[in-house]
Amino acid sequence: MLVNMNEVLYPAKKGKYAVGLFNAVNLELARGIIEAAESTNSPIIIGTAEVLLPYSPLEELSYILIPMAKKAKVPVVVHFDHGLNKETCLKALELGFTSIMYDCSRDSYEENIKKVKEMADIAHSYGATIEGELGHVGDNEGSAEGNSLLNDPTKYYTDPVMAKDYVKRTGVDALAVAIGSAHGAYKLPPKLDFERIKAIASAVDVPLVLHGGSGLTDNDFKRAIHDGISKVNIFTDINVAAAQAISNNFMDVDRGVMELIPSQVEAVKQEVIKKLSLFGCEYSGGLYNSRDY
Repeated sequence: MLVNMNEVLYPAKKGKYAVGLFNAVNLELARGIIEAAESTNSPIIIGTAEVLLPYSPLEELSYILIPMAKKAKVPVVVHFDHGLNKETCLKALELGFTSIMYDCSRDSYEENIKKVKEMADIAHSYGATIEGELGHVGDNEGSAEGNSLLNDPTKYYTDPVMAKDYVKRTGVDALAVAIGSAHGAYKLPPKLDFERIKAIASAVDVPLVLHGGSGLTDNDFKRAIHDGISKVNIFTDINVAAAQAISNNFMDVDRGVMELIPSQVEAVKQEVIKKLSLFGCEYSGGLYNSRDY
């Protein structure tokens, strides 16, 4: 069933579990993600990001994701992540995405508020939800974002006092926080600021989002979720799983690309299942349940 972000994140916030966002740039990834959600009876968020559009155009991807979400047996949010331009966010809403993130984190504080507030009003008029970002989540070298991790990322961490003001003035439904994670693959283990997560969670009423989830340890995830994270973004792990499946099967294939499809779907499915189990989200009979962390 197709839903917006509030319908899955507020139960997660209350139950102290997290819902995963998994980006899908093709049908194989989308199938693996939704099959994992259905097999574990879990709500899920599926989508893409603006930096991924060169690999899979937004309009064409909408033809795949939205119908799949509508017929899924579990709640599915179709989310446009890290929208960098107003026009692209508007296009996602027009195409039927039920949630967007308008990333103005590189702008000044006041400009971030102004632009996100305007987009929040528009998104809500569509019945969609919106995520904002305060502070700035860094980029590991080689990430899709294309920039190296900032030398001193603590300068860009989310301030709890500003977070309260930001949420109130923008009207966002979820807040992405900068607490030590980064996009892409980690060369060194990240050090998350868990006390900051707790401080932000105490200051704001909306669910908190952890970007750069691929590569964190199981304990990192569990503690972050316990301390207030309700949504975790994953792409690198499933992207690598699909590529590894192709590599493992390529030498045995001599009939065409279709022979590689089942292994990609299964690899993505199994990787998503691992994350959903770790995040503790289960959906059954209209009631959301959480595991004890």
